[in-house]
Amino acid sequence: MSTEKPPSGFTIFRAKDAPGLMESGVMAMAPITDVQLTGLKKAVAAGYTDGDEVKILVQMPGFNLAHAWLKKSYPLALHSHDSNCLYYIVAGTLKLGTEELGPRDSFFVPAGTPYTYKPGPDGVEVLEFRHEQKFNFVNHSKTETFWNKATETIAANREDWQVAERPSAKR
Repeated sequence: MSTEKPPSGFTIFRAKDAPGLMESGVMAMAPITDVQLTGLKKAVAAGYTDGDEVKILVQMPGFNLAHAWLKKSYPLALHSHDSNCLYYIVAGTLKLGTEELGPRDSFFVPAGTPYTYKPGPDGVEVLEFRHEQKFNFVNHSKTETFWNKATETIAANREDWQVAERPSAKR
């Protein structure tokens, strides 16, 4: 946990200034296996990064707020983080296990709990609230079968992803 103190005064964070997840430096990737690395490389080559957009809206000691847009059929790997996270669905839908969730629904994932969800037919936009400034990503999708299927899904959806509109824009 950071020993830095949050700003002492009123602070505004503008979405237009929010950095992307990877450029922000808030998420550390845990080591992955050779199978995961090979699968991830294939997925990226097929267009994996066209299927999501994650912006860090707030990053300060004790707080992290991200906005994630996962497009339809995005194959989110089974993963966990080292911090608790509360998710709030802004627009679109997702399937979490057998539950379908939509706008204004929320779900909580405790630190260290592996999870995944599937974006609905219009994709999903979520806000991710954490009380940690930084967090990790532990990939639990370890099989070649997962990565092959993910790559097929990516290839089948990439063109649609490149022109997709945010679910919140359709309201």
